[in-house]
Amino acid sequence: MSAAPSSLREGDDPAGDDVARDAYLLTPGPITTSFATKAAMLHDWGSRDPAFIDMTRRVRRRLLELVRAERDHVCVPIQGSGTFAIEATIGTLVPPQGKVLILVNGVYGRRMKQICEYYGRSHRVLETAEHVPADPAALNSVLADDPEVTHVAAVHCETTSGILNPIGEIAKVVAGQRRSLIIDAMSTFGAIDIDADEVPFDALVASANKCLEGLPGLGFAIVRREKLERSKGNAPSLSLDLYEQWRGLEDNGQWRFTPPTHVIAALDHALTELEEEGGVTARGARYGQNSRILLDGLQDMGFVSALDEDVQAPIILTWLNPADPRFDFQVFYESLSRRGFLIYPGKLTLAETFRIGCIGRLGETEMRATLDAVHSTIEEMGVTDCSPKVR
Repeated sequence: MSAAPSSLREGDDPAGDDVARDAYLLTPGPITTSFATKAAMLHDWGSRDPAFIDMTRRVRRRLLELVRAERDHVCVPIQGSGTFAIEATIGTLVPPQGKVLILVNGVYGRRMKQICEYYGRSHRVLETAEHVPADPAALNSVLADDPEVTHVAAVHCETTSGILNPIGEIAKVVAGQRRSLIIDAMSTFGAIDIDADEVPFDALVASANKCLEGLPGLGFAIVRREKLERSKGNAPSLSLDLYEQWRGLEDNGQWRFTPPTHVIAALDHALTELEEEGGVTARGARYGQNSRILLDGLQDMGFVSALDEDVQAPIILTWLNPADPRFDFQVFYESLSRRGFLIYPGKLTLAETFRIGCIGRLGETEMRATLDAVHSTIEEMGVTDCSPKVR
């Protein structure tokens, strides 16, 4: 496994000028990318040129290989953010007479519910608290009692909190009940292993700009070919019809509408970097080390995590705001930003929180620098107690 560079904001561009030192993006996406990935966008591609068609074909194949799904699945890229791909997948695979059971413990599960509402797809919700993983036993009970459910939709890692849902157990329950599983793997694809043979799914959806360390603007769905072939005419959207997108790519290798050529070129290079690092296992190990450094360091300062460690994914960490009256998140955020570190506000409904990401082209050096920046910031704010109001 090759280590992440100790400083990823330094270097020279092809013209010899110094590269601007961007802030580290300690978020769940977009994330800090390598200079070489950004440089891959410096060429203009013709969307109907054979070289670009070959690139699209190569990227689709490489994405399938990451989950060992080449035999039974196809990869369908779609222009836009990850939510575009989720919406396209639900709209295409769930027929008008279908019914979706959505596992919810955060914002992105609720977003799938909203998509079903927009599209008029029948649905129900099985919800747990934001700090509690989805419950496979409860899922099994609901499916047994509701034969109208045709599809189950689940988020692998809910970046609302950073919780990791037990997707392997969920997949076994869904398969045992002979229903279709749609996985939102947006925040895990490329860093937490999923094997299509061991975790049966009909669709897995992700995007370029998270653990793959590519750029925003491209989502994709890995879909069981048999299910996609039977989905013709389901989609209530022209541009978000996965079936027609797939047919176009299969027929002549071309996108139906203008593709994000530069983003695809960047992803092609980012996938090479993933291979060079040692693949999904190695990248997950680096993110795991990043997470461990932040957990230990922030806990040593007195901060308290919103999650128990046994359900914490090494993607993004959520911290309870200190009760110290001198702590103000906006001041905290702006001070870290001035120091070159961008974090996220919290999204939990149960408590006031903030989030710090562990992913992107960052390693131990950047994580320890983050801790130094946080320590300097709370000292500057005069915060002496980082414990929260409620533990």
